[in-house]
Amino acid sequence: MDNLILTHEQDNILTITLNRFDKKNALNSQMYQTLTKVFNHASESDHIRCVVIQGNESCFSAGNDLQDFLESAESGDLAALDFIKVLGVFKKPLVAAVAGAAVGIGSTMLLHCDYVVAANNSKFKLPFSQLGLCPEAGSSMLLPLRIGHSKAFELLVLGKLFMADEASDYGIVNQVCEPSEVLSIANQVATTITKLPYDSVLTTKKLMHQSAQANIANIIATEGEEFKRLMQTDECKNILNQFFK
Repeated sequence: MDNLILTHEQDNILTITLNRFDKKNALNSQMYQTLTKVFNHASESDHIRCVVIQGNESCFSAGNDLQDFLESAESGDLAALDFIKVLGVFKKPLVAAVAGAAVGIGSTMLLHCDYVVAANNSKFKLPFSQLGLCPEAGSSMLLPLRIGHSKAFELLVLGKLFMADEASDYGIVNQVCEPSEVLSIANQVATTITKLPYDSVLTTKKLMHQSAQANIANIIATEGEEFKRLMQTDECKNILNQFFK
């Protein structure tokens, strides 16, 4: 494992820490590959009963690393899509601790989490259309199911910035707290989950997800194809290149 993704296992909890704070935890191909391996490990390990994904008290993730993203666009090889596929079928409880920036995949991955703790300094944004792209991680289905078509359009197409309290109102976030508390509260929630009867927890999550699960793989695959197509358009490339001028 590289030091851009840190992992720690204790008391049946696997804690994953995004550790690229000099780049606001912008995710590159290497990080996506590591995350895919870590989530596969968690799925296969009987002793891991809950996973926590976090940044620190000031930053969760600014989304994709745009320079890496442009290079991936040229090759058409998107490690992000492999991670998204694994995330879409992850069967164990997943808790997120969010603070600061939660942009793009930093927000859409939360739709796959079972419990989200957000610091009151959190800022959420889904800037897909502004970048000439489309939603990913199943968000084109999961977000409208969560908040309705009109609000989802506002977030996914208009790219409206929203804060922790709004994310709570939307049902994306379970609990809002002070930044200094976000990591400890997420760990407390994970600890509570691990002390519950494990079969019951897994069964309940499976039943809750069954209606969406029937379609999520197809939705993620279709989004992925459209995402890759849009990445190859001149409009998208021109927009992304503007960030480096």
